[in-house]
Amino acid sequence: MLLTSRLRSKSIVGLDIGASSVKAVELGIHPKGLDLAHVGVAPLPRESIVQGAFLNSAAIMDAIKAALSNGKIRTKDVAVAVAGSSVIVKKVALPAMSFEELEESIRWEAEQYIPFDVNEVNLDFQILSKGESDGQMDVLLVAAKKELIDDYVQVISEAGLRPRIIDVEGFAVQNAYAANCESGAEDSIALVNIGSQTINVSIAVGDVPAFTRDLAGGGDRYTEELQKVLSVDAAEAEQIKLKLHDKNAGAEVFSDEVQEALQSVSETMIGEIVRTLDFFTATAANSKPTRIVLAGGASRLEGLEKLLHEKSGLPVSMLNPLKNVSLSKRFDSAQLAELAPALAVGVGLALRRIEES
Repeated sequence: MLLTSRLRSKSIVGLDIGASSVKAVELGIHPKGLDLAHVGVAPLPRESIVQGAFLNSAAIMDAIKAALSNGKIRTKDVAVAVAGSSVIVKKVALPAMSFEELEESIRWEAEQYIPFDVNEVNLDFQILSKGESDGQMDVLLVAAKKELIDDYVQVISEAGLRPRIIDVEGFAVQNAYAANCESGAEDSIALVNIGSQTINVSIAVGDVPAFTRDLAGGGDRYTEELQKVLSVDAAEAEQIKLKLHDKNAGAEVFSDEVQEALQSVSETMIGEIVRTLDFFTATAANSKPTRIVLAGGASRLEGLEKLLHEKSGLPVSMLNPLKNVSLSKRFDSAQLAELAPALAVGVGLALRRIEES
């Protein structure tokens, strides 16, 4: 598991295996900037992945192959991202030491900070600051359960691909943000990536990760609520939910009862996000988010951006992970604009590079 973007000469496919779809992105990185080489998306049957657990590996493998085929992607090296309760990211203060010394002692140090058996996880770290003045250094510690990593490696390998990099979803979104948005060295940006089942909340101060937390929930909550209120199955509820992206949908489509139910879901979800930001503010030294940037497929739901602004009191905007990416005429610009919020993780992963072998 690697943490930061390492740009090299060989391209890699950013493979975002979400709970509702698989997105594959390949970028061209040139001295003059970025261009979109390939992008492919394929739906994933419901409950193939539940709270990060792979329950239908065959369906996931088929969706990966379909996404690559739809995007006409031939590159075999891929980067993927993990998230959820099996992944722990913590910023910790440790006695100042060399990289080599920390590498030797990281498993012992990690035992104090992760709630898992250290022998059951893959560990990685990054030194954020040397702390030469006080003898302490800030270290970003990442731990992911080996069984989770094994699931990803197995399904990717069975799809005929080579898993080269395993990242964290929050870091991938930060990479996509850094490539497309300008921020000052002291800016504290809260990136909120809302997927089908998980909400990644990550905060970066300048270009340094300061906080990452994954919350259970996302777009599936709306689908479940629609099932209850309208007494329909999951497939029909999902189709109705997609109409929420359409500002021209007739008022008759959504009754007052439905609108109230969806509003309740939004308020619950936004409340969890705001409490997470408040926790960061209360525990971080002299640091408070100055604005919020939304990403993820479920972030497009009508009214969510406005509600988050009202509840947080902070400016809220949508991340366009393709803002600084050149698009050739062979892509449908309207379709890409609709899809863009869901591509943040894929773009962030595609920005990674591996060394030529």
